[in-house]
Parts: sequence; C-alpha cells; structure tokens
Amino acid sequence: MRSRTPADLAGRCPRCYLPTRLCLCAEVPRLETRTEYLVIRHNKEKEKSTNTARLAALALSQCQVLTYGAPGERFDASVLEGSDTWLLFPDSQPPASDAPPPRRLVVLDGNWGQARRMLQRMPVLRRMPGLALPPPPPNTRRLRRPPNPEGMSTLEAMAGAVALLEGEELARQLYALHELMIDRVLASRGRLGEEWQ
Repeated sequence: MRSRTPADLAGRCPRCYLPTRLCLCAEVPRLETRTEYLVIRHNKEKEKSTNTARLAALALSQCQVLTYGAPGERFDASVLEGSDTWLLFPDSQPPASDAPPPRRLVVLDGNWGQARRMLQRMPVLRRMPGLALPPPPPNTRRLRRPPNPEGMSTLEAMAGAVALLEGEELARQLYALHELMIDRVLASRGRLGEEWQ
C-alpha cells in the first residue's frame, strides 16, 4: 500500500501527515537535548506518511531536517562540516576511545539504498567519526521490511542514539512515539482494531 500523501494533504494533518482523525501531534513529546540532530532526508522520503524523521523533528528540540536529491537543487554539503560532528550509520568509522560525545549527529534518512548513495556521494560523511547501534530485537514491529536484520526506521535509530547520548528516559519517549505511529498507520490502513475508527 502506498504511503505517499496527497499533494494537497486533503484529510491529513499538515505536521504528522497522518489522517486527521489519527493525528499524532497531541501525543508527540517535546524533548530537550544537548546534542543537535541534523537529518539529511532523501527527497523521495519527504512526502511519505510513513517517514519517521518527520516525527523526530517534531519531538526533538534540536533537530533539523534537510532535503537531499531534490530535482534541480544542489545539496550544500558544507552544512555538514564541523569537528565535533558524528555520523549515525552502521559501519561508519568509530571515534577515538577518549573522544567527547558529539555536539552534532548527522542522520541519513531514506531506504537502505538511498542512505548508501548519500554516503557515497558526500565524502564529508565518510570522514566523520561514526556512531553505530546494536541491532534491534528480532521481534521489533515494522511498517516497512528492512533489507537486513539490523535495519530500523530513522526514528528508532535516533531513539537509540538519544539513549547513548542523552539518556534512557528521553529514548523511551521516542520509542513509545514510534510504537504509537505504527498503531496509527496500521489503523489508517484498516489493519488494526476498531479503536481509531
């Protein structure tokens, strides 16, 4: 089933992109963080109602989302420069063992192929120290099937990073938001009980 929203957002919340009757906005926590989170979202993810980076940006006080790969628009990779900027990516270069935590964390948002291509096309990303996360438990609920067992949504990955950099309490709130989003998206597709009907 498609997850792209209508161009005019008819019947949908303009912030969370879910059908108005299932809007998540009142449930989104506002979390203050020390770390800045910079999400580089692939253009093809921008209009998908299942895009979880949108929710991360609503929840995290220091989260900015930039679009990569929009037709006719050149991405300015200079925004990624900074000595205390790390990359959240599975097989990135680990930081030195005595390195302080990053001031800013770059997160690639897209399917696996899109994220890999962004990494290949922006050399600055490959030079950054990286933050890798343990794989999610095998019974983790999904809206999209990941291409490998370590795959997770952007919101899940950011919750894992928040757990490491900010603490478990903030991370729990992001994980709970992810679960709630799954419930509401499934309800919008008629695949969850009648509670939202």
